Amino acid sequence: MQRVTPKAPLTVEQAVSETPTLARLVGLARESTDRLASILPLLPAGLRAGLQAGPIEDGSWCLLVPNASAAAKLRQLLPALLAHLRSGGWQVTAIRLKVQTR
Repeated sequence: MQRVTPKAPLTVEQAVSETPTLARLVGLARESTDRLASILPLLPAGLRAGLQAGPIEDGSWCLLVPNASAAAKLRQLLPALLAHLRSGGWQVTAIRLKVQTR
């Protein structure tokens, strides 16, 4: 009787890299996080803590904001943030703001 040796389990990183859809999602999540890290120094200190990187869809990037007042302030800064991201090489056509609900 032949003995079958089980294969070693894949790590999460290996599984993701071998699945094109998951690899693409991980890449987009990293890019979104990198974009947020790039713009944080441009923002007032009070706005930085509550922001979260959101999804990237067709050149549009979403920022998740904690409340409506933060969204209002960020709307004033959007042209400068877009220009900064574009100068950094990111192809972003728009930044959307989404207020997080509790």
